[in-house]
Amino acid sequence: MAEELIGEVSHWFDRINVAGIKLSGDLVVGDRIHIIGHTTDLEQDVDSMQLDNENVSEAGAGDEIGVKLTSRARPGDRVYKAIESTGQPGS
Repeated sequence: MAEELIGEVSHWFDRINVAGIKLSGDLVVGDRIHIIGHTTDLEQDVDSMQLDNENVSEAGAGDEIGVKLTSRARPGDRVYKAIESTGQPGS
């Protein structure tokens, strides 16, 4: 499965296991993300996310969202979204 860079971790909130992510692409609840950094390699589905302390189902480039994670992420880690290949040329 291919991956597309969609953002970067900007903050880590240790007590609540939430990453602040500055998006450069679109993200929807249910998408699978892969966070990669110097010591981070985490894959999980996005179960929920918040924008300005409100639950949202989607967010786009320029938004800074909060996503609850199953393990620690660090500022500067890159966030990728899994993209399904359609089998069509150019995809």
